[in-house]
Amino acid sequence: MSFTSRLKKELFIKAQNLVPQHQLSRVVGKVAASENPVVKTAVIQAFKTKYGVDLSIAEQNNALKYKSFNDFFTRALKDGVRLVDENADSIVSPADGAISQIGKITAGEVFQAKGQSFSVEKLIGDPQLAQPFQEGEFATVYLSPRDYHRVHMPFSGTLTETLYVPGELFSVNQVTAENVPGLFARNERMVCLFDTELGRMAVVLVGAMIVAGIETVATGKVKPSGRIELQHHQLKLEKGAELGRFYLGSTAVILFEKDKVEWEKRFKAESVVVMGERMGHTI
Repeated sequence: MSFTSRLKKELFIKAQNLVPQHQLSRVVGKVAASENPVVKTAVIQAFKTKYGVDLSIAEQNNALKYKSFNDFFTRALKDGVRLVDENADSIVSPADGAISQIGKITAGEVFQAKGQSFSVEKLIGDPQLAQPFQEGEFATVYLSPRDYHRVHMPFSGTLTETLYVPGELFSVNQVTAENVPGLFARNERMVCLFDTELGRMAVVLVGAMIVAGIETVATGKVKPSGRIELQHHQLKLEKGAELGRFYLGSTAVILFEKDKVEWEKRFKAESVVVMGERMGHTI
């Protein structure tokens, strides 16, 4: 790496700590929710051009017909664009994106990136609720700005708890993953816990800088409170069903118990995946 590249990276990481993360996210959130025709059109068109968003697969392919940037960002896809693997033993990708990391939880630690990991207890935010996942399996799926931003069920199960965990709002990308210790266990997140025929499963929706919100089908849009909030549910969701969505993108982390699933060997860090694609299978 050149001196210039290294300096840029170091300045970027330092800026993450200096920027007023939550205040910035609130400001962006107001703009993203605006239904003013001039504002929402300008933001949508600029974003679509910058990131090369493909609206041909969206249910609504006319960018001007979305009522707000949030409406555009959380757009639905056309029927049949994403097919959920129907094999009973399959574990599927919860979202369109790229695999950040995938593998085993070792000594209670989830691998983040070279030289970085975080504890499953810190990720979940409750030692008792995290216990079933010790020595289990995980997969981290990163949703880029251009991706479809609804999160779906990787396996059928009954949602039993949601746990909102307040935190920081670092950007989520390769640079921060490699340089911010415990990134995914430090950022604000919504932990969704399930009973399945395999035992316990978790899907953790991780926020990031300028993410204007996280929503789940059980809780609605999360209202940050600055404290951990546990809610109990009994909501059965089939594999491929919508679980939640991001208002601006981030990451979903899937957790399973030990000796319950095996990941497909073709998947590794940076592998591209789409919602419903087979990522692994039950043992």
